Amino acid sequence: MTKYLVVILVIVLVVYLLRRSAAKRVEPPRERRKVEDMVRCRVCGVNLPRSEALLSRGRIYCCDEHRRADERD
Repeated sequence: MTKYLVVILVIVLVVYLLRRSAAKRVEPPRERRKVEDMVRCRVCGVNLPRSEALLSRGRIYCCDEHRRADERD
């Protein structure tokens, strides 16, 4: 009888450890995997995420320096 209890306890322990390790390998939250549109700077042509771009007068820039340079031209 004792042998059966030991075998059952070992099986329960193995299942517990497997589930615990599987829980740690969960996919990252959807916010991290969100795909974002890329846009191109009007002055230098660099591609950057839309959230990091500057929009001025309907034109897209990668930095304030390029925005000012394009407005002078």
